[in-house]
Amino acid sequence: MEQAGEYRIPAVRKEVWRALNDPAVLARCLDGCRSMTPVGPDEFEADIGAKVGPVKATFAAAISLRDVVPLHSYRLQVRVKGGAAGFANGTAAVQLKEVDGGTATMLNYRIEGAIGGKLAQIGSRLVEGAARKMTARFFERFAADFASA
Repeated sequence: MEQAGEYRIPAVRKEVWRALNDPAVLARCLDGCRSMTPVGPDEFEADIGAKVGPVKATFAAAISLRDVVPLHSYRLQVRVKGGAAGFANGTAAVQLKEVDGGTATMLNYRIEGAIGGKLAQIGSRLVEGAARKMTARFFERFAADFASA
């Protein structure tokens, strides 16, 4: 499963970077996120409730930041376990670039992942569609967070 895109965030790069590293902001913007807790330097754990087709479960996610270049980029390493519902593992490369004379930030991302268990049985097209919707809602909420600030 692969996904890539870009979003224009109406904020300066420093503020976008801060928000991308703030578990409270991330939890608020991520569909179904019940908690996101720092567990070490550049490491988080999250509990996320999600429904993909007929599969509904709470997923435990372990998230690590790698290859961090402050204010510019990092790579997320994510491992998700959902018990009988299945699992997912993946990476997301995130890059930030100033636009509009530095008054806004372009966020580029590329996600690569694999799924297993019931999630894989229901079909990758259904899972990919749900992942795309979840990603789009995250970025809509993330950008709106800055617009309301």
